[in-house]
Amino acid sequence: MHLPQTMSALWVENQALQLRQDIPLPEPQIGEALIRVRLAGICATDLELVRGYYPFAGVPGHEFVGEVLEAPGKSTLAGQRVVGEINLACGHCEQCLSGRKTHCENRRVLGIKNQNGAFAQYLTLPIANLHRVPDNVKDEAAVFAEPLAAALEIQEQVDISQNDRVLVIGAGRLGQLIARTLQLTGCRLAVVARHVHHGTLLENCGICALHEGETPDGKWDVVVEVTGNPDGFLQARRAVRPRGTIVLKSTFKGENVLNLSAVVVDEITLVGSRCGPFRPALSLLANHEIDPLPLVEGRYSLSQGIQAFAHAARPGALKILVDPTSPAESQL
Repeated sequence: MHLPQTMSALWVENQALQLRQDIPLPEPQIGEALIRVRLAGICATDLELVRGYYPFAGVPGHEFVGEVLEAPGKSTLAGQRVVGEINLACGHCEQCLSGRKTHCENRRVLGIKNQNGAFAQYLTLPIANLHRVPDNVKDEAAVFAEPLAAALEIQEQVDISQNDRVLVIGAGRLGQLIARTLQLTGCRLAVVARHVHHGTLLENCGICALHEGETPDGKWDVVVEVTGNPDGFLQARRAVRPRGTIVLKSTFKGENVLNLSAVVVDEITLVGSRCGPFRPALSLLANHEIDPLPLVEGRYSLSQGIQAFAHAARPGALKILVDPTSPAESQL
């Protein structure tokens, strides 16, 4: 197979994003696969990286579906469509040996920390990180596997029953997926939606959408904060009941001011939550239990990547996809 020596990719550095055509083609190391990216999704973390959330210089992007071109030692993977877990663990530090590989002390993170990501024609990942995409799952749905897994992580961390009153604050890209996964538990669910079209999407799925200011204070057993801004925690704190649980999903540049005394007095449990299980996410997609396609708002070629990020940064924008295989104009 003849492959080029360089590739096109989006590059972030010093809070600036640019399109480059001179990025060396990544070479898979032992135990890794070379993957041609078929589709990648822009999430809030990507936007925050450009704003300086984390001092990363490289190719961003961690939501993707691709095709394996080379997988030394695992030839059956060649030609398969895959998605991939984003944490590259060392396997020998204390965290890894204790079974906490997503918190590896030496980890690299796809498109976020010391590992070029998915807004490129090609990427590499450890074979152990890859999951085959079921044949009946379209690329446009498979690209949601990573954020859908992150949504499912909440249920790995917090036991949620049908009797629980659960409030999700934030109905954007990730909030929509979180709401859909929580709906499957049968809990008493409501979602605070700032934008009308976000609320409409929720209601179309049979999920109660509330406007800001409509939620009763101190009444919710579990509150999931996914606003992407510092005010979200204050909203969550007001909403949760004493001895309730707040799940924090937002990552953003800057700091937050917390009244920890009030957290202690009301005995609030705080849970940080990020990456999650891929296999259940792919199963939900394959069984059509969750349909993420209505969340796709725009699709751009890689050459239009700067415009794609600008679109994703609009207030209320949902999922914007980047297609490294196509020179097509944006489809809005």
